[in-house]
Amino acid sequence: MPLIAADDVLALSALLLTLTFIGFWADNHPFWRKTSGVLWVILIGMLLSNLKIVPFEAPTYGFVFSAVVPAAIPLLLLKANFRKIIRETGKMLVIFLLGSVTVMLGSVVGYLLLNLGPLGAKVAGVYTGGWIGGAVSFVAVAEAVGLTSSDFAAAISASSPVSVLGLMTLCTIPALAFIRRAIPTSFDPVEAVEGDTAEPEAPPPFRPVEIAALLALSLSICAVAEFIARQLDFTNYTIVIVTCLALLVANLFPRQMEKFRTDFDLGMFLMYVFFACIGMTTNALAFIQNALPLFVFGVVILSVHFALMLLAAKLLKIDLAEAVIASAANVVGPAPAAAIASARGWHALVTPGVMCGIFGKSIGTFIGVGITMFLS
Repeated sequence: MPLIAADDVLALSALLLTLTFIGFWADNHPFWRKTSGVLWVILIGMLLSNLKIVPFEAPTYGFVFSAVVPAAIPLLLLKANFRKIIRETGKMLVIFLLGSVTVMLGSVVGYLLLNLGPLGAKVAGVYTGGWIGGAVSFVAVAEAVGLTSSDFAAAISASSPVSVLGLMTLCTIPALAFIRRAIPTSFDPVEAVEGDTAEPEAPPPFRPVEIAALLALSLSICAVAEFIARQLDFTNYTIVIVTCLALLVANLFPRQMEKFRTDFDLGMFLMYVFFACIGMTTNALAFIQNALPLFVFGVVILSVHFALMLLAAKLLKIDLAEAVIASAANVVGPAPAAAIASARGWHALVTPGVMCGIFGKSIGTFIGVGITMFLS
């Protein structure tokens, strides 16, 4: 019997939120963020359950899986305004879509090279969605294709170091002279002005009325999606309907959605609670058995992606800077893409990189599920 009983809702909730705090703290710490807060949340959660401190199954976990996970999806998609994305990305969006195709091809190559059995098609879809649409698509595809909690923990933990390798590759590519000679760039680095006193943007204020509105909107979208799924006998893909409705709201009411300031932070908070729950429900033996093959799977996908992106940039005369930032929006998401653009002095590519990453969140789920269905 575990130290904390399965019906001890308060103790389990306290631990889930403590792990959520640890994850956010790690992501903001200069050293620990070099890995990933998500990784530490899952590993500590696994440690608690496999040392018999918390149970592997509990009603509290059931609530997280049934209500918290779906509620996080709309919150992360409310800014996916297609008209704004197209207006602010220009040809960068086409390069991003090309990068998405190379991720899909990498997943197919990985599936053909590595025999993971029935898990192969599911992981191919999850990784495809994750490296096009980030965490929101990673979780949504995993839910849609029925990935177990143990397999999910192994998949996301194995993908974390692969993403770090991908980020290091993206930072290295522009510094390699032979690549710069083969694929030139017209974006000259812009040096920071000495004595620049611009203050960093202040964090959004905590407004209870906005939090209440966001949660009400998100859960309403989920409730309507579940009703539609039941009527259509499509319950296995309820999360896909949630994604569709969230995108519909984002594009029908863009001005109202732009007024929100804490939607993304609140969505990530719910996601980290989910990651903590995944850790607590994961058997360490199953995790160890699957983690290494899935790491290799991820390396194959990103290797194919980078190779094809550089080849396409050479053959199609794509600017190196645009190719790198579009690839970053694919592999590591909007914020790191903006950081790479800023660090290289490619300030004109910061906004397009962010908007491409946001667009990826809107299409990643559908592409990931499609890849799983195609390979199955």
